[in-house]
Amino acid sequence: MENYFDQQFELRYFEMNKFGEASSTTLLTLLEETAADHCESINQGLYTLQNQNIGWVLLSGILTMDRYPKYKEKITIRTWMSEFSMIKGHRENLIFDEKMNIIGRSKGLWVFFDIEKRRPVPVFDSIREDWGTSSDLCLDHDITKKILPIQAAHNAKKIDVNMFDVDIYHHVNNIKYLQWLIESVSDEIFDNYYLYSIDGRFIAESMYGDTILSTSQPTEEENTFLHTICTEKDLKPCATAKTIWRKRP
Repeated sequence: MENYFDQQFELRYFEMNKFGEASSTTLLTLLEETAADHCESINQGLYTLQNQNIGWVLLSGILTMDRYPKYKEKITIRTWMSEFSMIKGHRENLIFDEKMNIIGRSKGLWVFFDIEKRRPVPVFDSIREDWGTSSDLCLDHDITKKILPIQAAHNAKKIDVNMFDVDIYHHVNNIKYLQWLIESVSDEIFDNYYLYSIDGRFIAESMYGDTILSTSQPTEEENTFLHTICTEKDLKPCATAKTIWRKRP
């Protein structure tokens, strides 16, 4: 495989959940950190792009985990671009344990974004050239396929967006959406199963001061749920997702 970037992490105490393993939001955060470092590696990092009112925004993505790493465990995240369109890039990720066994896979569709005008712009030619692409895919999964908002919620949770939920682009970060989606499942599921897969779509922005409704409903597939995040004021869908849970060992 060519044109890939590796980043190593050691899992810290505050990144653990109540089971003593890294939370799903921790893994999603480390994936975004790796993507940001990949940008830095070609001198197109956060502040360089921000000074031009440009950034990368995640449109859709999937994470699958065979197991979650534990406290002090060292992992490697390998990332690369598999494809570019004029305004988007497909990012692939593999998550390895210390023995370089694959324990997780993730892919995301990112759009190059004008922060001030809130609209896509063409990806710089220099970024395409410096990153290059590899035809290797971490997952054979279509992350462009729509996940429709649910109509009848089985579980619902109300959340007020606070100032710590908003990122450098002045909107709620996608990881917060995924955290809120997961929180809508029942305690029975969370306590007895682990999140094997989360497949998300990001539809609209929400801002500081909004009140969010996180809803979920089971599907006909075993231990599988559909989720929707919407604003309470006008019920505008902000994100949708599908999660699959597996029995804890």
